[in-house]
Amino acid sequence: MKYTGKAIGIVIAVVVVILLYGALYTLEEGRQAIVVQFGRPVGETITEAGLHMKLPFLQEVRRFEKRLLVWDGDPNQIPTKGREFIWVDTTARWRISDARKFLENVANEAGAQSRLNDILDSVVRDQVSSSELVELVRSASWKLPEGEVLDEVPKEREEELKREIARGREEITRTILAEAQKIIPQYGIELVDVRIKRLDYVESVREKVYERMISERKRIAAKFRSEGEGRSAEILGTMEKELRRIRSTAYRRVQEVQGQGDADATGIYGRAYDKDPEFYAFLRTLESYKDKVNPNAVLILTTDSDIYRYIKNANPIMDGQQSGK
Repeated sequence: MKYTGKAIGIVIAVVVVILLYGALYTLEEGRQAIVVQFGRPVGETITEAGLHMKLPFLQEVRRFEKRLLVWDGDPNQIPTKGREFIWVDTTARWRISDARKFLENVANEAGAQSRLNDILDSVVRDQVSSSELVELVRSASWKLPEGEVLDEVPKEREEELKREIARGREEITRTILAEAQKIIPQYGIELVDVRIKRLDYVESVREKVYERMISERKRIAAKFRSEGEGRSAEILGTMEKELRRIRSTAYRRVQEVQGQGDADATGIYGRAYDKDPEFYAFLRTLESYKDKVNPNAVLILTTDSDIYRYIKNANPIMDGQQSGK
């Protein structure tokens, strides 16, 4: 009997431990829970962290996140209002606001992600297809830059830059959020924020855009080259003009110096001629002898030529000097 009582006590203790283990559960911080009995939720949503109780073996606990969750949609190819096809990549932040509704409608986070894909993709497609590309790219508060920035912009693109934006990217994202918030609460989900993460042209349109950008860059480069060539021609023209002026001034100065030198030489020759005409004639004749010497030419003169007059006259003097010696 004594051993039988101990065995019964041990069995009772084990059963109590098992019952307590099945009846108690802990809820972590940042989580919320719903107690489910035979697959159906019972009671209110438990949001306080700590130790809680449930019926053992009959009830289960389904835990869900209470913090913000991330939704990242797949990039979609969507046409804008102007029929430009672009890739739109959207992201959102959401949380489980009603765990009971969430469990009943989508069951888990994977089901919620799938439902968000359907809702947000549809709303984003509607808003993008009803908006101009410039509204998706630009903010309504964007202001046109001033100064030299517009000098590089083609005239046909300048009008587009100056066009006023009615909505802008922020307004479009707010509209997407508002439209999606009308549908999502029925699933126990609160949509906190929606953002367009990235916009890009499709490949075929992107190539055309690159070609247009290259063409614009080439046009601007040609403009700069033309301006540079014009400035170069202007500088070269000024240089040539200045060079001609310097050469003209130098030539005039040379002619003045040469004229003055010739005048001085003529005056000297004139004064020398006045003092001794015979000596002057003799000196000029000697100079002519030197000028006439040319190793490549033959000059034939008679002995009666005036060029030898002084040489012929000099012979008697030389003979007399020799005889005197």
